[in-house]
Amino acid sequence: MRPRTPAPSNSAPGSKALRLHGTIARDIGVRIVSGRLAPGCVLDGEIAASEQLKVSRTAYREALRILAAKGLVESRPKLGTRVSPAGTWHLLDPDVVSWIFSGDPELPLLNALFELRTIVEPAAAALAAARRSKEQLRDLRRALEDMAEQSLAVEAGRQADRSFHSALLEASGNPFLASLTSGIAAAVSWTTVFKQRAAPLSRDPLPDHLRVLEAVERRDPAAARAAMTDLVRLALLDTTGGRSQPAAPLRKRSTARRARRR
Repeated sequence: MRPRTPAPSNSAPGSKALRLHGTIARDIGVRIVSGRLAPGCVLDGEIAASEQLKVSRTAYREALRILAAKGLVESRPKLGTRVSPAGTWHLLDPDVVSWIFSGDPELPLLNALFELRTIVEPAAAALAAARRSKEQLRDLRRALEDMAEQSLAVEAGRQADRSFHSALLEASGNPFLASLTSGIAAAVSWTTVFKQRAAPLSRDPLPDHLRVLEAVERRDPAAARAAMTDLVRLALLDTTGGRSQPAAPLRKRSTARRARRR
C-alpha cells in the first residue's frame, strides 16, 4: 500500500466552522512563528478577539485549542492566553512547518531543519536497505516514477516526492522513525515550494533520489546512507541559494525510464 501524507489539520474537509477556526489558528500561528507575536505576549481575550475578527467565540476558542495542542500558546485562568516559549513549539507539526514557510524563514532555522533531516533520513535509508520488503521497494519506485513524470513544479510531483521520503521512513522498519513521517514529509514539501519562490528549479533532483533507490534495491546500507546524505546536503544548498556547482541538466523522462527498468 502506498504511503499517504496526512493533510494539515486546517485543510481537512469538514464544516464551515471547522474551516473557520482552522483559518483563525493559521493566521495567529503565522504571526507567532514569524516573531510578530513574541513569546510571553498575551493574546486578546475571547470576547474582544471574536468581535474584532467578526467570528463566534466558539470559533476563536477552538482556534486557540489548535494552537495550544501545537505548543504555541498556553491558556491559564485569570492570566489569559500567552504565546509559549519557542522551545515548546511542535516544530515538526505539518501545520507549523507550513506556517514557518509562509514567510521567509531565517537561515539558522533552515539549517536546523536540514540538520535534523541529515540525522534522520540517512539512517532511515540505511535501515531501509537492510529491511525493505518487495512491496516497499515498489512504493519507492512508483513514487520516483510519478515524481519524474510530473516534476516538482506541480503539486502532483511534490506529492510523489513526499511519498518517496515517507516510504523510505516506513521501510526502515523502525516505528519511531516512521512516526516522523508527517513532519519530514511536510518539511520536504514546503522547502521544495520555498526554493521555487523566485524561479523554477535549475538543478534536477531526480538523480539524487535514484541513487538512494538503487542502493536500497541492492541492499547496500552504506551506499544508501551516503546517497541520502548527499541528497539532503544538495537540497539544503538549493533551499538557501548556496549552490556553488553548475546545475545539472534536467533528465525527467530518462530518470523515469531507469526507475521503471528496476
